[in-house]
Amino acid sequence: MPELPDIVVYLEALAPRILGRRLECIRIGSPFVLRSAGSTAPEPAALAGRTVRGLRRLGKRIVIELDGAAFLVIHLMIAGRLHWKRAGSALPGRAGLAAFDFAHGTLLFTEAGTKHRASLHLVEGAAGLAGHDRGGVEPLDADLATFREALTRENHTLKRALTDPHAFSGIGNAYSDEILHAARLSPLALTSRLAEADIARLYEATRTTLRTWVERLRAETGDRFPEKVTAFRAEMAVHGRYRKPCPVCGAPVQRIRYAENEVNYCASCQTGGKILADRAMSRLLKDDWPRSIEELEETK
Repeated sequence: MPELPDIVVYLEALAPRILGRRLECIRIGSPFVLRSAGSTAPEPAALAGRTVRGLRRLGKRIVIELDGAAFLVIHLMIAGRLHWKRAGSALPGRAGLAAFDFAHGTLLFTEAGTKHRASLHLVEGAAGLAGHDRGGVEPLDADLATFREALTRENHTLKRALTDPHAFSGIGNAYSDEILHAARLSPLALTSRLAEADIARLYEATRTTLRTWVERLRAETGDRFPEKVTAFRAEMAVHGRYRKPCPVCGAPVQRIRYAENEVNYCASCQTGGKILADRAMSRLLKDDWPRSIEELEETK
C-alpha cells in the first residue's frame, strides 16, 4: 500500500500537471470504485468544468480540491495506482477504475487484481472531507510530546500503534518495519512499557526514515510521473526481506505472518536475538520452533 513517502511524491508529481487546470471530465470505469453515498455527494458529471485549486495528503489518501470546495478523495489501498497519460487515453481493461481528463493529459486510476479495495469518494465541503480524516498526528510535524501522547494513548504493540491511522497519519506495514528496525525496537513491544529513551529513539527513527524515503523516491522519480510505486524495495533494511541478511548485523531477517500481512524484523538488532513466535508456524512446529538465532542456525 502506498504510504506517506509514496503519497508525497505522487502529490509533487501531480502539482505541475493538474494544479490550476480545468477538469474536463471524470470517467468511471468500474462500478466498485465510486464509494460516495447520500444525497449530498456530487455526481461525477457535476464536477466537470471545475478547476483544481489544491492538492493534499489525508493519511494515505490523495485529495484533489476543486472549485466550490469539492474534493476527489482517492484511496489507493494495496494495489491502486495513478498514471499520467496523453489526453483522452482509454481506461486499461479490467484494471481501469477511473479517468480524470484534462485538456493536456489524463490521470488514470487503476487497480491490479480483483479485490476492488481502491476507492474514489466525491465530497463537497470541509465537513464532508473531515469525514475521511482518521485523526492521526502527522509524524513529520509532531514534536516529541505530541508523538509520545499519540503513541501511548492506548496500550498496543509498537507495530499496531505505528500503523493505527487514529494515532499516526500515513504510516503502514512497510515503513513501520523500517522505522522499528532503525529504532532497534521489537515490533511486539508494548507501548505502555517503553522507557523514555525508547520513545525518543522511535521518534527520531520515524522522522529520519520517512524523510530519507521521501528524498529517495524524489530522486528516483525526478521530473517524471512515479510509475514504480511498490512496498518492496531493494534498499529497505527488513521489509520484504525475509531470510536475507540484515544490512546492519548480517543476521537473517525474520517475519511474523498474520492475516494478509507480515511483520519483518531483525532478531539480533531488535529483539535481543529472540525469534518471535509466528502464530501458525509455532503452533505447527511446537517444541521444534526455534527460540533464538542460535537455535535457528542449528536447524539448518
